[in-house]
Amino acid sequence: MKKYSEEHEWVEMEGDIATIGISAYAVEQLGDITFIELPEVDGDVSKAESVAFVESVKAASDIYTPLSGTVTEVNEDLLDAPESLNDDAQGIFIYKLKVSDIAELDSLMTQEQYDEYKETL
Repeated sequence: MKKYSEEHEWVEMEGDIATIGISAYAVEQLGDITFIELPEVDGDVSKAESVAFVESVKAASDIYTPLSGTVTEVNEDLLDAPESLNDDAQGIFIYKLKVSDIAELDSLMTQEQYDEYKETL
């Protein structure tokens, strides 16, 4: 089950590993993504910290980590094909994180809550 942050990142948990990407709504707002900068593997990150960066034809935007932890993997395929996020943002991860504080998950929204949140924007 995916959970969402107010900054439009999604999270899927498997044990203490979070798989993280950006929502289809975020991609829709950005327009066609043309470049991505990925976080550093083995880097420690804190919740709400900027960890990655995307550029599109319309804008540039930071990607903020919705959870604290250590980056365990990045999706290097995105370096050669960042535009793949345009087609399947909900299905393509950007990075994986070994979560250091599982309680932070409680601050994220369910799909239903996220849909309601988007309507307020």
